[in-house]
Amino acid sequence: MPDVYGYRLKLGVVTPSVNTVVQYEYDQMRPKGVTNHLARIHVPNIVTRDDSALQQSVSDLDSALDAAVERVLSAEVDVVVLGVSIEAIYGDPEAGQRIEQRLRARLDVPDLRLVHAGDAIPAALRAYGITDGPIALLTPYGPAGEPHLGAFVERCGYKMHAVRHLVSPSLVQIAHNPPAAIRPLVEELADSGAQAIVQFGANLPFGPVASQAEADLGLPVIAVNTATYWHALRTSGITDQTDGFGRLLAEH
Repeated sequence: MPDVYGYRLKLGVVTPSVNTVVQYEYDQMRPKGVTNHLARIHVPNIVTRDDSALQQSVSDLDSALDAAVERVLSAEVDVVVLGVSIEAIYGDPEAGQRIEQRLRARLDVPDLRLVHAGDAIPAALRAYGITDGPIALLTPYGPAGEPHLGAFVERCGYKMHAVRHLVSPSLVQIAHNPPAAIRPLVEELADSGAQAIVQFGANLPFGPVASQAEADLGLPVIAVNTATYWHALRTSGITDQTDGFGRLLAEH
């Protein structure tokens, strides 16, 4: 007999302990018969205004990630979803694939499937019919993240056309940015001439903002949590369409 609530799909979600957005947004997108099972990657709530903060947060994430995945696998989930975006591209445009290989070997789970932003973002762009050209990025990282974002974008076959950063005092406070602070940056990026706007930073509350901006501005606005969850569903054979999180979940 299948799981009573997760009879179609059980998703194991690992996200930082400081993240208060992933759980809420993933649950808002969850179709009937799909369940989300969270394990927290323990990271300190560091100050993020310093240039070294990004490197420190990625180091903290990487050192605690494997234990979180091991915990969520004990629920016999079907797929593991990496509910943090920078980890999947930092230092290597193919970092997500390397993490998946590492987890398979260390945890002795050769068939483990890891869904992450490094695969989800290009899949989302292709779903919109965008296969090359300029894209604009919105992040909470600051300029220190730009070399990593640029390398990832180029590896995917695109050009990083414009970037805006919404830096917060701490990792937790990334989730405190209201729509009124986010929307003007989206409009600036829309005016840059990019084919699409892509957001990184899984603790930035951007899903509903992206959906409304996409409708108003007439170009794809891709929230990383929406893209990652969409990719987890679609690559697992779940094709339910959901309103309120943009065209990606409503049409593709």
